[in-house]
Amino acid sequence: AVSKAITSVGEGMPPALVGLGEVENDSVLYDLTKKAALNRHKYEYLISSSKDSRGSNVALLYQRDQIKILSQREYTPDLGEDRVTRNILHITGKIVNGSILDIFVCHFPSRNEGIKKTKPYRIACAELLRQKADSLFRIRKSANIIIMGDFNDYPSDEILSSVLRAKGISDLVVAKELYNMFFHLSIGKDGGSYKYKGKWNYIDQFIISGTLLEAKQKLHIKDKKANVYKAEFLLEKDNSKYGGEKPFRTYSGWKYLGGFSDHLPIY
Repeated sequence: AVSKAITSVGEGMPPALVGLGEVENDSVLYDLTKKAALNRHKYEYLISSSKDSRGSNVALLYQRDQIKILSQREYTPDLGEDRVTRNILHITGKIVNGSILDIFVCHFPSRNEGIKKTKPYRIACAELLRQKADSLFRIRKSANIIIMGDFNDYPSDEILSSVLRAKGISDLVVAKELYNMFFHLSIGKDGGSYKYKGKWNYIDQFIISGTLLEAKQKLHIKDKKANVYKAEFLLEKDNSKYGGEKPFRTYSGWKYLGGFSDHLPIY
């Protein structure tokens, strides 16, 4: 199922890089990249080793003929009082045109125990991420940064707009600042990658450095666009009072539904 979604996003040409959340262990990644239909696309994988209580990690799939991995690091947010969450995975690689790319894969703490109680945990993650981005802005002449993941907050929320300081792409572009590719899409519009209480929202996002918005750069984002992949096979009818469609998920509680995910992919 996951390999079908990845192959379909690229219309037969799967993405060179794929960030994944809620990964149980590296054996599932081995099966995905070596035993599933994805194996012909030459993917390797890197996974975090978090102490998350549910055994949930983040991972990056990469095509070995598209990027050469130079380093892999992971950072543990300090949530205090013996709390743990997923580590932030940081991969540095050199792509085929010689550019250096820094990729961060994140899964911020959820809102399950209430927005107010869990907000400090997401703030800690955002502060750590901003600190790592700033250090790259200092040491790299031109920092090409892509931050991706499930932030459990919306682009205009304080944690992403004020703590991480990720602006909208319609703002003045400065090389050493961060920009949220979904900020302008999330204002007053009904779209997103995740449906909660009948409303679609953008909690999965790409946040990038300003250099990637400059068309004259060797490495830049085509048309300055990011999208949610809303293929029909990833959706099912929403039989709740809200109606419409919802992501076709793998499990509902302990019940196996055989779907893909409760989030839609972004690309």
